[in-house]
Amino acid sequence: MSLTPQWLDELRSRITLSTLIGRTVKVTRAGREYKACCPFHNEKTPSFTINDEKGFYHCFGCSAHGDAIRWMTDQRGLSFMDAVKELAAEAGMDVPAADPRAAKKAEEAASLRDVVQGAAEWFTQQLGSSNGAPAREYLAKRGISEATRKAFGFGLAPDSRSALKEALKKFPTAMLVESGMLIAVEDKEPYDRFRGRLMIPIRDARGRVIAFGGRILGDGEPKYLNSPDTPLFDKGRVLYNLDKASPASRQTNRIIVVEGYMDVIALAEAGIADAVAPLGTALTEAQLGLIWRMVPVPVLCFDGDAAGQKAAMRAAVRALPLLRPGFSLAFATLPAGQDPDDIVRARGAEGFNAILDETQPLVERLWAHEVAAGPLATPEERAALKTRVLGHADEIQDADVRHHYREAFRERLDMLFARKQPERAQRQPWTPNPPRAGQFGGGNRRFGPDPRLQPPADETRSIGQSGIAAPLIAALIGGLLRYPGIIRRHDEELARLSIGDPADAELLDQMLDIGMRQEGLDCEGLLAILEPMKVYNRATTLLRADGMHFSFNRSPKKNEAIDHDRAQRELSEFISLVNTQAELKMRRLQADEIARARLDEQSIAEQQRLRAMDEDLMHRLQALREGSG
Repeated sequence: MSLTPQWLDELRSRITLSTLIGRTVKVTRAGREYKACCPFHNEKTPSFTINDEKGFYHCFGCSAHGDAIRWMTDQRGLSFMDAVKELAAEAGMDVPAADPRAAKKAEEAASLRDVVQGAAEWFTQQLGSSNGAPAREYLAKRGISEATRKAFGFGLAPDSRSALKEALKKFPTAMLVESGMLIAVEDKEPYDRFRGRLMIPIRDARGRVIAFGGRILGDGEPKYLNSPDTPLFDKGRVLYNLDKASPASRQTNRIIVVEGYMDVIALAEAGIADAVAPLGTALTEAQLGLIWRMVPVPVLCFDGDAAGQKAAMRAAVRALPLLRPGFSLAFATLPAGQDPDDIVRARGAEGFNAILDETQPLVERLWAHEVAAGPLATPEERAALKTRVLGHADEIQDADVRHHYREAFRERLDMLFARKQPERAQRQPWTPNPPRAGQFGGGNRRFGPDPRLQPPADETRSIGQSGIAAPLIAALIGGLLRYPGIIRRHDEELARLSIGDPADAELLDQMLDIGMRQEGLDCEGLLAILEPMKVYNRATTLLRADGMHFSFNRSPKKNEAIDHDRAQRELSEFISLVNTQAELKMRRLQADEIARARLDEQSIAEQQRLRAMDEDLMHRLQALREGSG
């Protein structure tokens, strides 16, 4: 199909954009333009403008921008060609066909749509007839109201090998077979595919019936049966309920992915309209693309049994190569053995939403799965865990996202396998009887304090009072001034840092803002932006302080070459270490207080474990000094 720029411009010129948008969004005139509350993000004050003369819309709040075709793809969830066809039909234009074969294929697809639409109408009639009483009773037992039954187009396929074939006899038998309504077996007369089943139409993004799912009534296998792939239906590229969930998601800013269409329908009955489901397959790359067009972080909520959790993990792994900044997955875990229908029946929509409020990010789901995959007692088992999680990170195609995943996994590995230092405590003095609870404190002089109970170090107390040590912060900011491209890679870690000096805190805040707005930033460009600000003098001071003994703080001397790649690698490691150490010192402070209050073996052991981890981190920081890392 050849769509020239001239033809597309003519199509756009025939569409009044404000009228098109006004069908689903309340618009008001504002001078020569129109305004509305943006349908792509929640807002109370209109920032969404429509310009009919120029043929585009723009939101000053979320930067959504496009023309009539973009509106149909982004707001309606249509493919580009479906959007063009629908707009062309409205504008009275013929869509050019590439060749006669393409035109014939389009004509055949239109004919197949007539077949499946005729089948849908006949199935609905059968459900409403006397033959449909058992199916209606089943729906009532499942708590599905008549309104929901009509909204989703439920029907009934009678237990007959030829009832549908006879009802649709105006269509050629070959067309009934091609549409998936009949099964053709060699040397036998074609017969009805769906028999004795509750029928659920499957629709495309435009709401047109393209296939069916059927649930058996009574005993038999398979319990659920879907249409085969046809010219209308590719199960790996379709999501059930996409036509209803897409507009609903613009109100909720979320999409919930569940396992099957009965889960979707149960949630809709409970008032949760933004759910979709794959159709008998694991979530595919094409389906992930459809979901990400609606929301950046959809929620996967599969059943709480082993099969459901395996399906969730398969989706997680499949998504990895497709991740990009801002786009990921979240996971909601249902109680073991329960599905969404069980939850909303027992606890209603509020109970289900409460589960959604406790979602787990993709990185955490991968980590938890691999940690639980086997024992971690030996060096080989620990090395295998490291290989598995870093292997997941390496599947990610986007360089920045891959970097952050590797850092996240390394931090978790460090915390899980932190090296324990040998105890330096002196031998416990002999006592005639074991100490009773409370004898280490309260002024009892028969026994001294437990020598393992280390008092909080000065730097540990200071971290909770005044933030990270000033020399470390100075070194970090000095490095970022030289290599501002690192800021975008570590924005979350840098934002979490506790900085005691207000001047340094303000400088880092300004650098974070600039670094996230400006791509390809270098030292000279960063200083140019900082120059009119009051933090500029502090920045130049830190930039000149190159005696901090880290590779990323060094200025080149005469005839000296600096390995900038190495400096940036070590700066990234330094940021992670400082961030981890800051969090660890806070934990040490808490553990110190608990240990001194409780004086039991468990709290003392935890204090020692955290102290050993802190010392290990200090050794690693020291290794980065003087280029010895």
